[in-house]
Amino acid sequence: MHLFSNILGIFVFDEKFEVVDKILFNSLEDYKDREKFIEQMKNKHKTFKEPDENALEKILLFFKNEKFFNEFYDKNLQLTKYDIKNSVNNNTLIAQAINSVEELDKAINLLVKRLREWYGLYNPEFSIATESHEKFVEEILEKEKAELLKGIQVKLNDSIGADLEQEDLEPIRSFTSQIHNLYQLRKAQIEYISILMDELCPNTKAVCGVLVGAKLIEHAGSLKKLSEMPASTIQILGAEKALFRHMKTGAKPPRHGIIVHHPLIAKAPDRMHGKIARTLADKIAIASKVDYFQGQFIGDKLKKELEDKFKDLK
Repeated sequence: MHLFSNILGIFVFDEKFEVVDKILFNSLEDYKDREKFIEQMKNKHKTFKEPDENALEKILLFFKNEKFFNEFYDKNLQLTKYDIKNSVNNNTLIAQAINSVEELDKAINLLVKRLREWYGLYNPEFSIATESHEKFVEEILEKEKAELLKGIQVKLNDSIGADLEQEDLEPIRSFTSQIHNLYQLRKAQIEYISILMDELCPNTKAVCGVLVGAKLIEHAGSLKKLSEMPASTIQILGAEKALFRHMKTGAKPPRHGIIVHHPLIAKAPDRMHGKIARTLADKIAIASKVDYFQGQFIGDKLKKELEDKFKDLK
């Protein structure tokens, strides 16, 4: 006798390939627990053999009968809906959230550029003196022109900015307020990503930070895929265009990809970028594997090893 299972149920075929026993699945839960029903059949029918290629062909021919078509369609449709509904997990949420942060960054940079040009008509000295976009937005939202100029040691009478009326300043303040709200939204998104990473990959977060870690997971596709990558691949993840250009034209190969935004690399001299990137990628490879297999937390240890190795970097 042959035992065969599909989405409809468990079927036992005799030597003539006729059904002698069966257990039909009444729900998707039954299908998910099919191993339990298979064991029941094995205990009930002691003499089983694995169907060979010819036997399997005859068994499948049995299910090509039109009477099964509607059942297969309905069951597979239910299973597809179930799988789609349950495909959303922390990996998916992290990917969507980090992409939203990147889109917010693009929008904020574009809007602040417009704000600097607009506000610069009124107070060009402060716009030039303040490099940080976020600080620029916060300061002009909270302080008047005289106080801002005093902070950069410029007298109000020495400013070359235009004397705008309140009705002209109000739209600028309203625009500034909206940009400030985007900064707050960005912070909220990063906090949300941090919480998700604490649940999914605390070691990876500890080693490379929230933004870099989330972007690595998003680019890899999932924590599982990231954990399967060798350190050499993690090192240049996100620099695929540069890698292909190197392979095609012989241009210099990339030393790093997404991990270039890690503080250790960003603050290091250019000549040290490659060495730090290799070491960092090694630590991320270890951390992601520990996270995927739900091992103990060693993120602090990995981070300390990384920082100690390059603490005297000049």
